Amino acid sequence: MNQPHTPAHRGTALVTGASSGIGAIYADRLARLGYDLILVARNRSRLNTLAERITNQTGRSVEVLEADLGQAASLAQVEEKLRSDASITLLVNNAGIGTHTPLLQSDVEHMTGMIALNVTAPTRLTYAAVPGFVARGQGAVINISSIVGVAPEVLNGVYGGSKAFVLAFSQSLHHELAAQGVQVQAVLPGATATDFWAIGGLPVEHLDPAIVMSAEQMVDAALVGFQRRELVTIPSLHEEDAWTGYEAARQALIARLSANTPAPRYRAAH
Repeated sequence: MNQPHTPAHRGTALVTGASSGIGAIYADRLARLGYDLILVARNRSRLNTLAERITNQTGRSVEVLEADLGQAASLAQVEEKLRSDASITLLVNNAGIGTHTPLLQSDVEHMTGMIALNVTAPTRLTYAAVPGFVARGQGAVINISSIVGVAPEVLNGVYGGSKAFVLAFSQSLHHELAAQGVQVQAVLPGATATDFWAIGGLPVEHLDPAIVMSAEQMVDAALVGFQRRELVTIPSLHEEDAWTGYEAARQALIARLSANTPAPRYRAAH
């Protein structure tokens, strides 16, 4: 009689924003791939329920950390965990908030909070995790960005700017760390069926179903991209050549962006 396949142990994955939506699905899938888990979110009750279910279904160890990553003290606790726990081999920076509300209709304090969660938190968590990954010669960071990182006109500009930061940060990390055994992936979901939309005041039911992917499909596709060691994964982009062409044009531009004289079009007429 065939025994069920048990995946090899891959260390521990720390997942932020893990109590629901994309983060909870990542937690489930990573456990099934062989990771123990550290789940981080504000809602301890939801985290405990998820942890119990995952442990019962997979047998994996699941630790719960209640933390609000928009608050410096809570963030510092998670940073310390990443620095001190050598079993951690994967950091999933998923926690974030967004909005579709135009810039001039948005409260600047809310925007500042968005920057704290979408930009400051993943930056500090990555800084906490990566030195250990480099020292051990292995580790991975998955950063959840968004298609608005390359299309900031689509939704709120601060949200788009925060996700553009995540993409640029990931590209730079890959450039610096790939040769030191650290894998980096930026995931750029399109519209995804989560409570993101309702929280922002636009229920997902109001969107064109043709552009909305289920969260399960998005995460499963992103993990295929991770296994393929893609730096940038855009699950909803069917034309892969469109991205590779865009990236090739960007790379070609880099060598031309700095010169010791202004371009002729900027020379004052005399």
